[in-house]
Amino acid sequence: MDSRYKTLFSLVITAAILASGCIQTEPAESQELQAFQQTRSIMDTTVTVMVYAPNETEAMQAIDNAFVEISRVDALMTPSKEESQLNILNSEGKLQGADPAVINVLERSKYYSETSGGAFDITIQPVLDLWKSKFSPGGTYEPPTAEELNETLELVNYSEIRIENGNVTLKPGMKVAVGGIAKGYAVDRAIESLQADGIENAFVNAGGDGKYIGQKPDGTSWLVGLQNPNKNEQYLTVIKARDVAVATSGNYERYFNESAKVSHISDPRTGYPSTSLISSTVIAENAIDADAFATAVFVMGEEEGLEMIESVEGVECLIVTEDRRLVYSSGFEEYEN
Repeated sequence: MDSRYKTLFSLVITAAILASGCIQTEPAESQELQAFQQTRSIMDTTVTVMVYAPNETEAMQAIDNAFVEISRVDALMTPSKEESQLNILNSEGKLQGADPAVINVLERSKYYSETSGGAFDITIQPVLDLWKSKFSPGGTYEPPTAEELNETLELVNYSEIRIENGNVTLKPGMKVAVGGIAKGYAVDRAIESLQADGIENAFVNAGGDGKYIGQKPDGTSWLVGLQNPNKNEQYLTVIKARDVAVATSGNYERYFNESAKVSHISDPRTGYPSTSLISSTVIAENAIDADAFATAVFVMGEEEGLEMIESVEGVECLIVTEDRRLVYSSGFEEYEN
């Protein structure tokens, strides 16, 4: 497998839009397109929509419509919302007349599960609940026992998600978690909305999961930087993003806090937190792919994760290992600035 290695001593990966050239524009009289952007808190993260458009009215209408799409995904798939279809599915074990968006995400999640050999599995929620119960007030503040994990893992099996005639059924006790896929799906829907409104040059970034279409008025690509923790404008690498999506999964606290032993991403195959990597960044055509594959690579680790990425056409990755090496998939450097 062709890959490159670099050493990383004290750097943390965060997906960031490089300020240089991304939202700064020339005076309106010197060019046809102007930059407009808006940032809102939604889906438990910060979402920025930025577009180039000929006038403010057209731009802001397109941005508002994009946020409507994101809000719709949020309303359907946020488990903390009592009326969300995801909450109903988890509470009742079934969902009658599921929204096509929910079915789309559930069906797509099965593809990522199969491609990753179960390293990505949205039925991981019972395991996450078990770990949360141990480290919440009243818990033991000790990891679950092997017996507890093994019992809970019996509820983790993506093949038990039944979808038929618009209805979804889970095995008793099962629950799904779409945190590793819903943001990417929402970003894609927002981009589709912008394109439907005639916007050709734009990006949508949801907490580090972004998709970038078209280009800047000067003909150059969007630039996405992977930034160090000091935020001193020094980047590990800079990605040229044109009609692609970029997403990062990781446990960044391990750079700053030696006691951060429990990752928020667990391996559905073992029930234990994924700790072999600091982060994984994936480039793909769509944000839903980048989002899910970034999670899968983080769970799988360096060798297994790279092998999977190399087997999927049009997908590349950058891995930061536990010993702080940067590991690139064979085609990643084509995107570097």
